[in-house]
Amino acid sequence: MIRVVIVDDQAVVRTGLGMMVDAEPDLTVVGQAPNGAEAIAVCADLRPDVVLMDVRMPVLDGISATRSIVSDGTAGAVVILTTFDDEEYLLDAVQAGALGFLLKDAGPDLIAAGVRAAHTGDTLIAPSMTRALLENRLLGARSGGAGGGASGSSVPVPPAEHAPALASLSAREREVLTALVRGASNAQIAKDLWISEATVKTHISSVLGKVGAASRVQAVVFAYESGFVRPDWSA
Repeated sequence: MIRVVIVDDQAVVRTGLGMMVDAEPDLTVVGQAPNGAEAIAVCADLRPDVVLMDVRMPVLDGISATRSIVSDGTAGAVVILTTFDDEEYLLDAVQAGALGFLLKDAGPDLIAAGVRAAHTGDTLIAPSMTRALLENRLLGARSGGAGGGASGSSVPVPPAEHAPALASLSAREREVLTALVRGASNAQIAKDLWISEATVKTHISSVLGKVGAASRVQAVVFAYESGFVRPDWSA
């Protein structure tokens, strides 16, 4: 049974999510919290498998709470569950250590799938959403905002500190990282590369270690930041 803690400042949302989670045969709600500060305390006490975390809350926001919980190791995984208007927080959530990012109107099946994915160390974020947000955030961060120059070819230069990690990846590990960027599951990667899922997990673990990532999504961030993946800047 996957033990879940729900964190949201609205009681009605916590109740609704609780009913949704408890309706799944392999999921159960073991605790709730109305803000990030209480979430940290609840996780320290209950040690849940997965935390469903809202972003904008009083006392302490969900990103800060996620960073603390992941750092302390008091929960197996954190899934950010928020509204459409909060999508801009995706990269912050990833960097804080969240393993999933879903919208509150995603529906019970997708939310349950996100919990299960996080519990196994996998992620559930729509690949198109991930690419769009990462590209927008990384382009904005490296181009210095809206200013521009006469030249339209202002492609950001990858930070030099990423070069050693990128160079350490084997050809197979590069294939696996490319698949992670596409949002492929372990099963799909295994099928595409003609290897077993156990071997896929081994390669993913190696990639995470070499690039200093704590999750698949952080590895995707590395892929963009290092220049391994080139966003379509002209799109």
